[in-house]
Amino acid sequence: MRRLLLLVLFLVGLWAALSNFKGLANKGEYSSIVLDFRDNLPTTVISEQLQAIAQKYNKTATLNSIFSVSDNIYTLEGDEQLLKALRHSPLKKFVKHIEPNYIYRAFEVPNDPDYGKQWNLRSINIEQAWEDTKGAGVTVAVIDTGVSRVPDLQQTEFVEGYDFVNDKVNAADDNGHGTHVAGTIAQSTNNNYGVAGIAYKAKIMPLKVLSAGGSGTISDIAEAIRFAADKGADVINMSLGGGGESLVMKEAIDYAHQKGVVIVAAAGNSNRNAAEYPARYPHVIGVAATDLAGKKAPYSNYGAAVDIAAPGGSNDGKILQETIDPRTNQPVFMGFQGTSMAAPHVAGVAALIKASGISNPDEVLSVLQKSARTVSEDPFNHFGAGHLDSTAAVKLALKGKITWKDFFRWLRDNGYLNPRFWIDGGVVALLPKILMVIGSYLFYWFLRNYLGWNWALNSGLILGSSGLFFLRGVYILDLPQWPFRLASSSIPELGNTIVGSPMLNPLFASALIPFLLIALLLGHPQWKWFAIGTTLGVASCLAVSAVMSPAVLWLGTGAIARIFLIVNALLCFGLAYLASQGEKRLA
Repeated sequence: MRRLLLLVLFLVGLWAALSNFKGLANKGEYSSIVLDFRDNLPTTVISEQLQAIAQKYNKTATLNSIFSVSDNIYTLEGDEQLLKALRHSPLKKFVKHIEPNYIYRAFEVPNDPDYGKQWNLRSINIEQAWEDTKGAGVTVAVIDTGVSRVPDLQQTEFVEGYDFVNDKVNAADDNGHGTHVAGTIAQSTNNNYGVAGIAYKAKIMPLKVLSAGGSGTISDIAEAIRFAADKGADVINMSLGGGGESLVMKEAIDYAHQKGVVIVAAAGNSNRNAAEYPARYPHVIGVAATDLAGKKAPYSNYGAAVDIAAPGGSNDGKILQETIDPRTNQPVFMGFQGTSMAAPHVAGVAALIKASGISNPDEVLSVLQKSARTVSEDPFNHFGAGHLDSTAAVKLALKGKITWKDFFRWLRDNGYLNPRFWIDGGVVALLPKILMVIGSYLFYWFLRNYLGWNWALNSGLILGSSGLFFLRGVYILDLPQWPFRLASSSIPELGNTIVGSPMLNPLFASALIPFLLIALLLGHPQWKWFAIGTTLGVASCLAVSAVMSPAVLWLGTGAIARIFLIVNALLCFGLAYLASQGEKRLA
């Protein structure tokens, strides 16, 4: 029922969006206008035009910068009304472009002063991932030397942990290793202090199993795993390891996995052709380390049981976080290197994936591996599935999901949060605008999640749905008009355009041409998207025609024509879906 409702909303909204084409335009934010004068214009002519603008509109245009002299690019303050006026003024004869001076913004960059030193976070592409999630609602258990609440963890939420070494509740760190690991996962971020963490809205569960010297027993580690699973941890990070298989440990890992916990462990620092335990166990994600250049870190284990690679650092660039100095127990920012540093990157991204709605640990691993940046030549499995990519992982986790956050971000980016958009036209225009916005978003969401967006798809959509409709009003004396009529027609309209009839020809206004295009072009890497886009465009045109004016040659203008158009529209949607699914299977 839910899918049927979404389909109905999609079709109704798609019609509204296409019939109000401006709603699909990229309405970015701007407060100034760009005037790109022709390169061959004399400076005297440009000066005359600038003076005319100043006199008529009381606006002063200036060179954008000293580097704009040769390109003749000027800017002036202005809004949509001034933009329209300039585009319809005599100025248009002297310029190449008159367009909004859109404002672009960086993806979320935290205000932590030392964030610029965290090459590792940028190498996993974290900033765009933060646009969708920061890990809220997820608990990550750090099974390590304990975690101390250093200043850059003060805003990070902690849940109750345990010290299995000393058998007490307070799991403070007396080594510095565990606090550093916890910082990579969830260091307090956007607090104008120190550095950033990956899933900085996630909760930390500190579990101390390693002594001040950095060693611990498998019995304590196994107990900590069970404790984390029973106390609601979603992700476990174990930046520790050694030789020797343990059934006690394996049973604890299987127990946590059955309870839906994602378990991450470091591969080890011996530069050997196999990960150490616990990374070697089934249901554990084994993480190898990369250096500043993205190559295998010199110390990192590789080969068997390595599932993915993440930044671990090297002498050329270490992983910076705030931790404690074990000699003084005082906070200090330190750079560490090791697969111990690589594992929490994966644990942090696993928390982001969990926060995006993926709960099954096997599915989390699948998302991590499918979204990783693959390494083409990796005969010794240095990198597993490839380099960790947090943005790609979050996007894959969210694929096919409609979220309010994504919807409101889309509203913001397309200018729909401007009150004037909703007020202009009064109450009568409100419902069509709501349908238009919902349809535009669903159309964008569908293309982004299932088909991608490229020039071939875009061209096909235009050809199939509307053609170059703006050419319909073009009339040039003594020239034949049929080329303009053809170019301004969609595929379903070609038949009636050729014969001069107002009724759609059923051969063109059907799934026949889309079927032939997909059959011919599906094997081509680019043109298949043109075929898919054309099929979707034809589907939307037929759907709109069925609602607005069901007139089909030989079928009349009544219910039979409407049913014919709707059936063929659905067939086209089905063809486009099958073609895109076939492409996924081939990939």
